[in-house]
Amino acid sequence: MFSLEERSLYVRSLDLWIDSMRPRERCYVSHGHSDHAREHDTIITSVNNARVCRLRFASRQARQRQATLLESIPPRVPTVFEEHEYNEPWAFENHRLTLFSAGHVLGSAQLMIEGELGSFVYTGDFKLEHSYTAEPPEVKRCDVLLMECTYGRPRYVFPPRAEIAGEMVEFARRTLEEGAVPVFFAYSLGKAQEAIAILGNGGLHVTVHGAIHNMTAVYKEAGVPMPAYSRYDAATFAADGALVWPPSGKVLPKALKDKPVRTAILTGWSVDPGMQFRYRADRGFPLSDHADYPSLLRYIELAQPKKVLLNHGWPDFVYRLRSLGVDAEYLAENTQLALF
Repeated sequence: MFSLEERSLYVRSLDLWIDSMRPRERCYVSHGHSDHAREHDTIITSVNNARVCRLRFASRQARQRQATLLESIPPRVPTVFEEHEYNEPWAFENHRLTLFSAGHVLGSAQLMIEGELGSFVYTGDFKLEHSYTAEPPEVKRCDVLLMECTYGRPRYVFPPRAEIAGEMVEFARRTLEEGAVPVFFAYSLGKAQEAIAILGNGGLHVTVHGAIHNMTAVYKEAGVPMPAYSRYDAATFAADGALVWPPSGKVLPKALKDKPVRTAILTGWSVDPGMQFRYRADRGFPLSDHADYPSLLRYIELAQPKKVLLNHGWPDFVYRLRSLGVDAEYLAENTQLALF
């Protein structure tokens, strides 16, 4: 039996939470983005995602330590990581569990649970297209598939990544030729490393925010080849290349004060009309860490599940799947389903 409780998936027969947003005793964490990764007593995850989470949790723990000193709150016990390589199954409570690549960001993993009653796959966030910095994605056949459907509407069709990369390099070069600084807004985990790879391999000098610099060091530690880049320093910033910066607040660094800039946001939502007004950017590139609409359908075609469950996306994707003959359901709070 598994259920959706408190916006978190819970596998009762294994006493295992999945990507829970509340602290748990034992939880599987699919990847390091903050809408999936929280600190728990024990985290089951991939080797590379453990690296990512250690870095992300460290900054949170530093803030928490400061709060405990000010408010006399007992410090939290550090998380224990139970790390597993991709495609190396292990036995747990009469079931067989396997992690395999989701292709979303470094270390992102899907979870397969196999038991007497069948096989279940939880995708977490995933994409099927080639990535410059994340592990190649996989698809496994299963009886029940729980997948995210962030871009589950037909209008979300992304161009090939190589085409987007070419346009990003062209945008940066043209901006520099016109005497302005190209700034690419990208999340510090995933999008930023893709941007560094694209722009750096396109022959551009790349400067990055400190948080991006720290996360990219984790990628390098994991063996991901990265082109040359430098950490932003206001005293030495020369404005002779591209700047990769976190999108929060769109606050530009002090060194760009009074300098002409052209900004670009990296997100799949760039295909929506009026994107420039929504993100207050000069340009949008549909560089996404998620599967587009055709990829969602392709995943189901490859996995061949008997039942498809959906979360984290458009609920009306259910009806699009049903019209194609797929037995689909969108998970609602307190939904309980018997499988294990």
